[in-house]
Amino acid sequence: MSNQAIHLALGVKLAGQKERLGLWLTQKESSKFWLSVLTERQKRGVRDILLAGVDGLTGFPEAYAFSGAKLYETVPLCLVHLVQTALSYVSNKDRKAVAAALQLMAGAATETQAAPALVEFAERWDQQYPTMSKSWRSHWHRISPFFACPLDIRKASDTTNAIESMPMTLRKV
Repeated sequence: MSNQAIHLALGVKLAGQKERLGLWLTQKESSKFWLSVLTERQKRGVRDILLAGVDGLTGFPEAYAFSGAKLYETVPLCLVHLVQTALSYVSNKDRKAVAAALQLMAGAATETQAAPALVEFAERWDQQYPTMSKSWRSHWHRISPFFACPLDIRKASDTTNAIESMPMTLRKV
């Protein structure tokens, strides 16, 4: 018996169809591991990775940048999880209002629209929840790449939920 992680990669084609790109068993994540995954994908026909959405994968952003298969400068964070994480620190009475304000940022069509929404959010909520806008500002370089994507691509790739639901689906099978 050993404790190992299974890593899943899910691709979303430009038309919006999702397809599983692979499963990898490893004891430890690293940029070397993720670079081998990206190289393997290229050998199997993945021509380019236009956008990669991840949540805290150790070494993936470095491997992604090194692989040369990139359109954007950074690997964006999952917007849905950023909102969910922020809401976990909000009292029940403020939850709806904070969620609506966060959605103005996350759901903005462009970065030009999202940036002022962040300023408005900070002005309204920093007194009660000062770490929220600070967190969004410190991660802005990992959030902003989503705003450069067409809305259809953003909707298909702004969350890692499809990957996270895969283990549950496999257990059912």
